[in-house]
Amino acid sequence: MVLDALAHFDLVARHGGFSRAEQASGKPKATLSRQVRGLEDQLGIRLINRDNRAFALSEEGRWLHERTRDLLADLHEAVTALTHDHAPARGRLRVSCPMMFGHMVMGRRAAEFAQAYPEIQLEVTVEEREVDLIEEGYDVVIRVNPRPDSQLVGRCILRNVQHLVARAGMSRPRDETVPIPAVTRSSTPDERTLRVLDGPNERAYLLRSALRLPSPLMQRDAVLTGGLVAILPYALIAQDLANGTLVDWGRLPTPPVEVWALHASRRLTSARIKAFIDFLSDQATLPPPS
Repeated sequence: MVLDALAHFDLVARHGGFSRAEQASGKPKATLSRQVRGLEDQLGIRLINRDNRAFALSEEGRWLHERTRDLLADLHEAVTALTHDHAPARGRLRVSCPMMFGHMVMGRRAAEFAQAYPEIQLEVTVEEREVDLIEEGYDVVIRVNPRPDSQLVGRCILRNVQHLVARAGMSRPRDETVPIPAVTRSSTPDERTLRVLDGPNERAYLLRSALRLPSPLMQRDAVLTGGLVAILPYALIAQDLANGTLVDWGRLPTPPVEVWALHASRRLTSARIKAFIDFLSDQATLPPPS
């Protein structure tokens, strides 16, 4: 059976040789060798180079292993789930996330997740482009305010309210016609009136772009130097507000920014994907109630 032979080949490839696979699995070396040779005969290609004493996959063997190892892990979890109360979370997990989420959340959470699930090999890439989860072989993608996509399903793991903040000690103008120097993005108008909710009251501020920076992380650092205000997501400034280095001048009366963890809808949700999304949801920092 090809599937059985593929499982034996995966075992040998993962452990880097027949002897190591025998030690790890308890399967006789002769059985492993016979299964791999049978698979090579069926496919008509050599999967393992046997020209020298060192173990090495052929180019075709590496290609096959790359494209079947996660599928075999999913099948293993599916069968285990049918025969046990809980399927073990194991195998490789590839995740893509935006730059700001990577810096704000992913580094710390990824380390905590790796400690909680040592049998999952977590690989995270950080980039601003919207990757193709299916074509590029990702298990989970993190997206901000994602568009509806019939091929993807998931869960909102973070709702982020935007706040106008300043460094502690910066005085607020009482006259809403007095311009306030602000750090903004390049697309922001030179001046604009911003209305915010300050408790039960609505206040207006006239913001003048004094500095333009592309990243909220850079904008936060600029505000911390003093003399500037900025509109920033709560998750980025929560600690600064708690320790008093930044002061909240009000939240924007707009819908919160939603961060979603998405995975392919056509695939069985593996234990490792479920474990990862559950972990992010449990650990997410949500804004305080308004």
